[in-house]
Amino acid sequence: MGTMHRSGAPRRTNENAKVIITTILGIVFGTFIGITLPSVSFKINLPSGFMSSLDGKLLSGDKSPEDFGSRKFPEIYVPTNPRGAEVLPPGIVVAKTDFYLRRLWGEPNEDLKKKPKYLVTFTVGFDQRNHINGVVKKFSEDFQILLFHYDGRTTEWDQFEWSKNAIHISTRKQTKWWFAKRFLHPDVVSAYEYIFIWDEDLGVEHFNADKYIELVKKHGLEISQPGLEPNNGLTWEMTKRRGDREVHKDTKEKPGWCKDPHLPPCAA
Repeated sequence: MGTMHRSGAPRRTNENAKVIITTILGIVFGTFIGITLPSVSFKINLPSGFMSSLDGKLLSGDKSPEDFGSRKFPEIYVPTNPRGAEVLPPGIVVAKTDFYLRRLWGEPNEDLKKKPKYLVTFTVGFDQRNHINGVVKKFSEDFQILLFHYDGRTTEWDQFEWSKNAIHISTRKQTKWWFAKRFLHPDVVSAYEYIFIWDEDLGVEHFNADKYIELVKKHGLEISQPGLEPNNGLTWEMTKRRGDREVHKDTKEKPGWCKDPHLPPCAA
């Protein structure tokens, strides 16, 4: 047994050497083929029917147009798309949108159990959060809440449950009309019947949003505002609430304040 063990050692050494030499030769040969292959061209003649079927498979795969070199593809041009989007496939671009909150999964018709009919916006800072919290509760589920933040502090509003269903837009300090002109484009807000653009400091102790909408519809008002309490030192007579009527459209201001009742600042 001892003699057989000693005679087997050289045989294994020779086999290992053969494996190493074969591996080295394979690497050298592979490197040589890799260097010379780009300069070698192959021409294979295949039946035309086979090439047609191959084209179909390639086009249906995960290939980009660049992968096919100079191959021509049909150009997309949809003149009915909105201006600037003519080269996009039909159905991708729509002319109008809205502020409805939607999920990233599921059926679109399941996104909203009830679509808001009205939009109410506030330009706010974080220091006004408690007042806005009270104001928002005056609006029913028919109202979509949109907050314009001018101090950048948006995430801290999560302390209010309703804030999770509100739209938050943050930018530098601006007036409510700057926000309105920038974000309340007609193609965005056309889904809503009425839009409220409110100051953040309005008191709502005696305000009922649904009742206000009833009055607006009853009197056919296109632009209006709630009347304010008459004993709070207001400047304009037109903004004061009158107890003898539901709405008023004409007001007599102080002498010299309104040269034309149909022009700003008395109208429009």
